[in-house]
Amino acid sequence: MFTQIRTSAKNRDVVTFLTRKFGLGAENIIARIAIAYSLQQGNRFSPLSIQDSGGKEYSKNVLFGNLYPIYAAMMCKYYNIKMSDKDLPRYFKIHLDDGLVLIMAEVKDNPNLIGFDYIFDKIKVGLEGIC
Repeated sequence: MFTQIRTSAKNRDVVTFLTRKFGLGAENIIARIAIAYSLQQGNRFSPLSIQDSGGKEYSKNVLFGNLYPIYAAMMCKYYNIKMSDKDLPRYFKIHLDDGLVLIMAEVKDNPNLIGFDYIFDKIKVGLEGIC
């Protein structure tokens, strides 16, 4: 079991920037979105491909709130692992960093993105992918 996750050092400022840019609330909101967005992209990672942990630190409770079981179930289903798998925290960290990088790249390509419009667009794309 784990109690905290840290972004990579390069993503420390990315979290702050995206949080301010989108105005979605606390920094843990963009972190949750980043994890889900990374999973949606379909990339699978080795638990050994983890980046440094010199960035923003989140406790498990702050990062997921009462939604931890949902995020854990998504990750376990995605990697076909059990909730007790020792690599589960690594997968969360990897997808957190990957999602932040992906979102930041989209912001750089389109600096006029607005927070809720961006999120609603991603939700629509995600829903279309499962229908």
